[in-house]
Amino acid sequence: MEFKQNFIERYAKLTDLDEFLKICHIPLRKSIRVNTLKATIPEIKKSFSGLKPIPWCKEGFWINQRGIGNTKEHFLGKIYVQEAASMIPPLVLSPKQDDLVLDCCAAPGSKTTQISALMKNTGLIVANELDYIRMKPLTINLERCGCINVIKTNMDARFIHSKFDKILLDAPCSGIGTIRKSPKTPHIYNPGMVKKLSNAQKGLIINMFDNLNEDGTLVYSTCTLEPEENEGVIDYLLEKRDNAKIQNINLDIKKSPTVLEFGNKTYSDEVKKCLRIWPQDNDTEGFFVAKITKN
Repeated sequence: MEFKQNFIERYAKLTDLDEFLKICHIPLRKSIRVNTLKATIPEIKKSFSGLKPIPWCKEGFWINQRGIGNTKEHFLGKIYVQEAASMIPPLVLSPKQDDLVLDCCAAPGSKTTQISALMKNTGLIVANELDYIRMKPLTINLERCGCINVIKTNMDARFIHSKFDKILLDAPCSGIGTIRKSPKTPHIYNPGMVKKLSNAQKGLIINMFDNLNEDGTLVYSTCTLEPEENEGVIDYLLEKRDNAKIQNINLDIKKSPTVLEFGNKTYSDEVKKCLRIWPQDNDTEGFFVAKITKN
């Protein structure tokens, strides 16, 4: 795994570089989520040995077994192979039965199917995906998991104009948090790409907030560690929308302080309420999650 010098210099300012680089060379732990639309947790515990509970998700387990995707439990949709940190955004969204929910960047469907299970297949989820090719795995996973409260749309989320009770914006990002399973990520690292993505994310979060019902909840998440794509996007929303309120996230998980200053930019103290997770914090992917309400 190769790290560019500009990457090293940048991340030395953001975290304990030695710990970060060390964890990046350790293979990512496998994890599954029990799909409660088709199976119970005790049932899956009988099917697989050595499951280790994920503290922040009662349906989630680390598993030390190869070929999970070839098991009958996977084929039947009783489990979903999902990274442990990826399970956080739907839990923070906390959808209720009969809510109207938008998952605006839905493919391949890990979070959409988790939301469907949390809603017990009631209400309605609009699962939107811009990339037509990625609609195929999204469709397969929704059908495999028995999610009947979902409709799919294929469009640019910036042009969605409708009101929702809950919105998940798991934004397209530079994916720096996924280095442990995508070793080429640091090799193709480009600060210019980060700025371009940040601009797109700002457009998305403004439109998603405007689509939110009063007293609704918007969850913004990425699998990157870049401040410009995380704290910077939340700070932008707070500047543009006075009625956007950042809420604390209370989960049984170790988190790191959010970034309050980066480059020549100082971010709002409100970003302290967001969840920033480095790979070395919980032996997972890196992730960023913000919970936003409209008041």
